[in-house]
Amino acid sequence: MLNVHNLTVSFAGSDLFSGITFKLNKGDRIGLIGKNGAGKSTLLRVISKDLESTSGTMAFDKDIRIGFLRQDIDFVVGRTILEEAYQAFEEIKKIELKLDDINQELAERTDYESEYYHDLMVDLNDLTHRYELLGGYNYQGNTEKILQGLGFQREDFDKLTDTFSGGWRMRIELAKLLLQNNDILLLDEPTNHLDIESIIWLENFLKVYAGAIVLVSHDKMFLDNVTNRTIEISLGKIYDYKKPYSQFLLLRGEIKEKQLQAQKNQEKEIKATQLLIDKFRAKANKATMAQSLIKKLDKVERIEVDDDDNAVMNIRFQISKEPGKVVVEAENLSKSYGNKDVLENVDLLIERNSKIAFVGQNGQGKSTLAKILVGEIPHGGHLKLGHNVQIGYFAQNQSEYLEPEQTVLEIMENAATDGNRARVRDMLGSFLFGGDAVDKKAKMLSGGERNRLALCKLLLSPFNVLIMDEPTNHLDIASKNVLKQALNKFDGTLILVSHDRDFLQGLASTVYGFKDKEIKEYLGDIDFFLEQHQLENLREAEKRTVIAKKPETSNKGEYKLSRDEEKELKKLKNQLTKIETQIDQLEKEISEMDVDLAEDFETTSTKPNFFENYKAKKQKVEKLMDEWSEIEEKLEAN
Repeated sequence: MLNVHNLTVSFAGSDLFSGITFKLNKGDRIGLIGKNGAGKSTLLRVISKDLESTSGTMAFDKDIRIGFLRQDIDFVVGRTILEEAYQAFEEIKKIELKLDDINQELAERTDYESEYYHDLMVDLNDLTHRYELLGGYNYQGNTEKILQGLGFQREDFDKLTDTFSGGWRMRIELAKLLLQNNDILLLDEPTNHLDIESIIWLENFLKVYAGAIVLVSHDKMFLDNVTNRTIEISLGKIYDYKKPYSQFLLLRGEIKEKQLQAQKNQEKEIKATQLLIDKFRAKANKATMAQSLIKKLDKVERIEVDDDDNAVMNIRFQISKEPGKVVVEAENLSKSYGNKDVLENVDLLIERNSKIAFVGQNGQGKSTLAKILVGEIPHGGHLKLGHNVQIGYFAQNQSEYLEPEQTVLEIMENAATDGNRARVRDMLGSFLFGGDAVDKKAKMLSGGERNRLALCKLLLSPFNVLIMDEPTNHLDIASKNVLKQALNKFDGTLILVSHDRDFLQGLASTVYGFKDKEIKEYLGDIDFFLEQHQLENLREAEKRTVIAKKPETSNKGEYKLSRDEEKELKKLKNQLTKIETQIDQLEKEISEMDVDLAEDFETTSTKPNFFENYKAKKQKVEKLMDEWSEIEEKLEAN
């Protein structure tokens, strides 16, 4: 599908990456990884032909169709969500207009025997056939299905796109790409604005996508669940392995270990040969042999060990002062935006040193509550902060508040106080802004670099309660790991709004689930929440099934099931219960494996057949879910 050969991209005379060569085949689902600023988004822009490379070639198959989810998108003002989503079907919409014109003309004409009327009928037939081939009779249903999968409600479909936030508009753009059936799909951080449920839906969609996918993501779980190949950009080179992310790390480590051993052995041989050369040079009768050894040594191809970019942030969150036992107390908290109620009569009590995660679908009030807690927006009800509480707040769009024309150093110095201004350069160095990097303007920084700068700026103010809304958006995997370690060591109260399952694992001991204007407390980590949440969803579906099966009554009395029907119904219910138990058990086992990976990846990943068993369990869950669905449909039909 695509041949990339010797590709180089340079900015201001410096190579971002050079000599990159790889092939993209149908069925490839590539995770493109690397540190912030390594060139991942740039490579996607080159493949999409948004940006020209400095040198090298790209050869595409004939009539290849490429879809690209960019970080920055523009929408035409005045379109509804459905109208914008329908832009994915350009040819279908054009045919619809032509068909309308032809049908209008046929209705008005009476010269049925004329050649022109005959030509109109031929055109009508041809266009109708083409319309059917393109899926013209199905595209509206498919559009609604994908929009709902990405978190939109049916009542949202006729609302204008400009009434939605940038994150929701990004979802519309993603929906358009998924509907286009492109041959190559380029996705730049597709999960950044998705909640956990939508991410799981997208994972399942991409697993069966027919074309090739290249995606930039820093979500380890998403990469492991979707990709079958990993390309890492590091120090201007690429490392390409046909493995998902976690297996890639393991394999890359093994290869480097072998390279180091081979290099060590080669150096021993070279040293021994050099000693012989030095010895033989001193003897006239051995001079020929010395020259022969020198020539042999010159021909030896030196073994090189892959370079690693090991530079990471150095973060430490310190509490300013000890707060009282209760840091937040709220009663009957409510918030509405116009006619839309987001939170209603919420009671909340957060104690000192709590580690809490806010999770739930977008639009359910997670960020709203975070903004209420920091006093950013008005609200109904009563809210009281505890004694000595000082809140540090990292907003979801924190990096957007950075002045684009100011340099990294200017932004920090303007936010600093007399007490910490002298430490600004040291702090920036800890966040990987050393040397000339401090003179870069904010508008020139990558998304991850802007987030790092916003995190660094946060540390200029004192706090003992830390509220962070999607702090991992745009951060590379190494930076996320460092941030997670720092938060684990934080002695204060932590409230996290995040959709990143891997990041939340082991970080929050309590989860607040947001749904239908209410908050439900789960006294456990994110794995416990997901397990309980799935069971709740299954129970809700079961309730709907029971309602659907409720026998109808009439004047002639209640309808009674026959003995065979009752027997079949009981059998189906037993099967359903058995499958739910199996799913529950498998989910627990998968969660335990996830925890093992998170706590000690090295030891866990070396266990025999670990990843094979992990994948088999996930596939078994998917199969059981399909069986569960089939049985539920049978129950609804009874």
